[in-house]
Amino acid sequence: MGVLPVPAEVRAILLDIEGTTTPIAFVQETLFPYIKDNVKEYLRAHWEEEECQRDVGLLRKQAQEDSSLDGAVPIPLESGSGEEELERVIQAVVDNVHWQMSLDRKTTALKQLQGHMWRAAYATGHVKGEVFDDVVPAIRKWREAGMKVYIYSSGSVEAQKLLFGYSTEGDILELFDGHFDTKIGPKVESESYRRIAASIGCAPNNILFLTDVPREANAAEEADTHVAVVIRPGNAGLTDDEKSYYSLISSFTELFLPSST
Repeated sequence: MGVLPVPAEVRAILLDIEGTTTPIAFVQETLFPYIKDNVKEYLRAHWEEEECQRDVGLLRKQAQEDSSLDGAVPIPLESGSGEEELERVIQAVVDNVHWQMSLDRKTTALKQLQGHMWRAAYATGHVKGEVFDDVVPAIRKWREAGMKVYIYSSGSVEAQKLLFGYSTEGDILELFDGHFDTKIGPKVESESYRRIAASIGCAPNNILFLTDVPREANAAEEADTHVAVVIRPGNAGLTDDEKSYYSLISSFTELFLPSST
């Protein structure tokens, strides 16, 4: 690691969040526990609202698709027979959410509910999005050099905007030109990176993708996207082969943009 020159054809930098812009510990020790600890209370408070019912409907549909999986938790329909039955349905939703989270599922249904819960937590100040100290100064420098900057995370676009809109650095959403989540495709499939390139109007090799996950780096590389793997405190270790194969950085300040000279 040290200085990593950015290829001259790169016009956009695509950033992962967890383990790249933001400590894994924030996601694992703050965001996810907040969902587990508060989902029942949130459902009780918002059950009659249209948004909450849409979220539950999506979770119920996902539960039906998951019915053949080991340990899957079904979510029954309400028959409108009182508080006791309502509590039973809410508990089923809670159990389903806990089950999905225990398996680190990335379903749209789960991510949507989480995003709405985090929105409430950020807005009330219960949660602030953490970013590494080097992130904001580096992105400002990249943008001054004419680089576009995008986010690609398995967390929903709404959850991404909440993290950066209510961050420890204040509202830093202005630093990003766009956001992508798994609606564009899974991060471990090369086609997703081709779709992102088409969406932002460039070729895949005009993009540099920064991630802490080698499987994602490999998928991006297969799409002809430039890649660097980010080493941060708390990230999973890399094999010797991965360390020797990938370009590695431990801080965004290690990227050297030819256009900024």
